[in-house]
Amino acid sequence: MSTTNTPIWQPSARRVAATRLTAFAAAAERRWHRRLASADFSGLHAWSVEHPQEFWASVWAFGEVRGEMGATVVVDREKMPGARWFPEARLNFAENLLRRRDQGDALVFWGEDKIKGRASHAELYRAVAQTVAALRALGVGRGDRVAAYLPNLPAAVVAMLATASIGAIFSSASPDFGVQGVLDRFGQIEPKVLFACDGYWYNGKVIDCLGKVSEIAARMPSLKQVVVVPYAGSAAGDLANIKCGVSLAEFLAPFADASDIRFEQLPFDHPLYIMFSSGTTGVPKCIVHCAGGALLQHLKEHQLHGDVRPDDRLFYFTTCGWMMWNWLVSGLASGATLLLYDGSPFVGRGSILFDYADAEGMTHLGTSAKFIDAIAKIELEPRRTHRLDKLRAVFSTGSPLVAEAFDYVYANIKQDLQLASVSGGTDIISCFVIGNPNGPVYRGEIQCAGLGMAVDVVDDAGKSVRGEKGELVCSRSFPVMPIGFWKDDDGAKYRAAYFERFDNIWCHGDFAEITAHDGFIIYGRSDATLNPGGVRIGTAEIYRQVEKLTEVVESIVIGQDWPPGNSGDVRVVLFVKLREGLALDVALEKRIKQVIRDNTTPRHVPAKILQVADIPRTKSGKIVELAVRNVVHGAAVKNVEALANPEALEFFRDRVELQG
Repeated sequence: MSTTNTPIWQPSARRVAATRLTAFAAAAERRWHRRLASADFSGLHAWSVEHPQEFWASVWAFGEVRGEMGATVVVDREKMPGARWFPEARLNFAENLLRRRDQGDALVFWGEDKIKGRASHAELYRAVAQTVAALRALGVGRGDRVAAYLPNLPAAVVAMLATASIGAIFSSASPDFGVQGVLDRFGQIEPKVLFACDGYWYNGKVIDCLGKVSEIAARMPSLKQVVVVPYAGSAAGDLANIKCGVSLAEFLAPFADASDIRFEQLPFDHPLYIMFSSGTTGVPKCIVHCAGGALLQHLKEHQLHGDVRPDDRLFYFTTCGWMMWNWLVSGLASGATLLLYDGSPFVGRGSILFDYADAEGMTHLGTSAKFIDAIAKIELEPRRTHRLDKLRAVFSTGSPLVAEAFDYVYANIKQDLQLASVSGGTDIISCFVIGNPNGPVYRGEIQCAGLGMAVDVVDDAGKSVRGEKGELVCSRSFPVMPIGFWKDDDGAKYRAAYFERFDNIWCHGDFAEITAHDGFIIYGRSDATLNPGGVRIGTAEIYRQVEKLTEVVESIVIGQDWPPGNSGDVRVVLFVKLREGLALDVALEKRIKQVIRDNTTPRHVPAKILQVADIPRTKSGKIVELAVRNVVHGAAVKNVEALANPEALEFFRDRVELQG
């Protein structure tokens, strides 16, 4: 629960009057003759859920979607899965992102402190037009797959927009994935074209990629072309060793005069993206998302929940392997400039993102809870070293943002801004719970459920609960539900993933709570919750306490079957990574246990606390509790390729301290 009933931030009346959410509510009031004051967010949310035809038609109109909406908003809305949204609509996703053709900045790019660049809306349109022509010449069309193995470069945005323009399906992965990790993903979807990079920068070092690209191409028979994008300058040799390999310049050269795009007009549910689950428990699931759902949901989240306006400067620290990249790129549909960054966020001792914010007038800074925790640990004070005069919002996701991180942001980054902790996932390429630019921020809480999303928290019997922990669910369908999983023709895997726990209700797999302020607290993944003595504990409850201690850099907690071989009960085991040069001694262990006991319950106190040199994470930075639990129990981790640092698993294997 929140530690106080006093908001840590409240928007001024003047600020509220100017938000896109206020303008949307006023427009909807006039159109539907309802009382929908944006100040009454709970009433606005209730209308959005109870009257989806009115709400989503209003989002379409307010977002000025280019396309034909049709007369019908939804058919069989109560079916999950099975509802059909905007069945008569025709649109093109890329056309909606390329609506501007002026000389204003569309993209700004920083590659650490090595490379900078920018492209106007007119230049972006022309680059996409050339790429569309090149793809069409290869015979790429509706339903074909195009993959990108790229850093967060402008070229990745161009490749996606070109793919969407012709009705093909786009999928991406970051270049830090190994060969098998890429094949586990792209090998399932059989792309015709692969865009890849020669290398990339990370923490000042060049990482060459051509060897991996060559091996991937050789093992992917579906490829007709591999297009190599120059970036890090590591491609000293030619591309002769890459099957079907050409440079980006060669690929586009015949189409230098292309200046217009014929956008394919497609159904609302035409597939746009194939996203991948983390893959830490097996081969990644291939989640198919539709163009219309992604467009409407992102317009809603950017404009209504994030107050993104034309000419705003939108940034999110992400790679092309995380859904936040797809979310960021949709900012073009709201007329925003995308601020792209590739590399380590700790260049310049963690200051480079704030340097970027000042240099480019960043209005929205998106990052991870882990980054905020890390800069707090090194006592960075951007409000003293940077102007940040344009910054209106900070977004955080990836893991729960603890209450102390809220304190840090307002004390050390900026006092007057919306801090929006958000949560959703690759599964919906968007958010279930999110920010409200017109509402107060309470420390430790996500502000609200997304408009149009019937989000709830239920107990094991499926009954709604408030002020209690339970399962995060969505009880009614929504436009950005996946089309399904790739090659899951009967839908069995899709239904098993979200609909087996509760009939006709999406069960998201998060352990959560609705607060007295209609806000949300996420306590971790449901499949990683701890059950000592049958009491359910969210892992985030323990992390919040442990990581208050300055000695602790980060931690990971699991439930170990105890006694050994007994699957009926567990003991809580905490692993800690300490600041360099420190060792876990009796005094520190006692302090850790005491802070947990004082701020939670005796059930939360670990039976064992062990020091490790590193903690394994996915490519998108999420700690992998289930993988650690498997290692501790001697079970296999099925897909180590999904991890950014798989070698860290060895720190947990065969620990004598955990033997019987």
